[in-house]
Amino acid sequence: ERGRMAGYSVEERAAPHSLEYRLFFKDATGRYISPFHDIPIYADASKDVFNMVVEVPRWTNAKMEIATKDPLNPIKQDVKKGKLRYVANVFPHKGYIWNYGAIPQTWEDPGHKDENTGCCGDNDPIDVCEIGSKVCSRGEVIKVKVLGTLALIDEGETDWKIIAINVEDPEAGNYNDINDVRRMKPGYLEATVDWFRRYKVPDGKPENQFAFNGEFKDKDFAVGVIKSTHEHWKALIAKKTDGGEINCTNLTVSDSPFCCSQECAKATVDAAPPCKAANPIPPEVDKWFYYQKN
Repeated sequence: ERGRMAGYSVEERAAPHSLEYRLFFKDATGRYISPFHDIPIYADASKDVFNMVVEVPRWTNAKMEIATKDPLNPIKQDVKKGKLRYVANVFPHKGYIWNYGAIPQTWEDPGHKDENTGCCGDNDPIDVCEIGSKVCSRGEVIKVKVLGTLALIDEGETDWKIIAINVEDPEAGNYNDINDVRRMKPGYLEATVDWFRRYKVPDGKPENQFAFNGEFKDKDFAVGVIKSTHEHWKALIAKKTDGGEINCTNLTVSDSPFCCSQECAKATVDAAPPCKAANPIPPEVDKWFYYQKN
């Protein structure tokens, strides 16, 4: 069990970097919850401050993500073709170049064609790149100030990337919109586009595309996108939209048909294997990939 963060804590099961690994979430009273459905979207709605669940700490490679199809939606490592997924280092980047995670209670509906991009959603909570100086830990729940967004088109799906900063960052007061990032952290936004364009190339995939020519949209636009994904989540959790394989089990959404008891939640966690020491990360994960930009 790890330290409490903003009233939330996490409980690890099985060995990190194994197929069985899961990171379950608890609220301040120690009850098990879903980080997807039970952590509120807003930390402070009046100031456009949102909660963010950190899935991948900066400079790490293991592609950890909220398991949207598992009961209680623990964090697990993504698997591709039976193998644990690690994101490649495309020179000059090392792993993820921000703390990466998601805003709870949001959903990019794959049945909804985005009016801005003309592509349907990627079936996940909305992604966040947090640009503060602290390297967060996996499963940490932080409050972030939204600054802007990038519209990635990932294999034909709309995949919004929200740019945000931890409100506890010592410089957070200097950041109020996307242009502040350009001014205060020169090169970071360009590096972000470069990272998302090229991170799948070492896996044999083509470069990713962007809507709006890879231009960042401002804070107001980003907040609008988040609000629309929150509406899609509301329809999902109320069973007004068919979520397919998405697991909507939750403990706090009072009018949701998927609400379950703490006993049922505890049984889910108890069924997972006990916590073990982490498996070593395969050495090839540290390889650096070089290739000519077009």
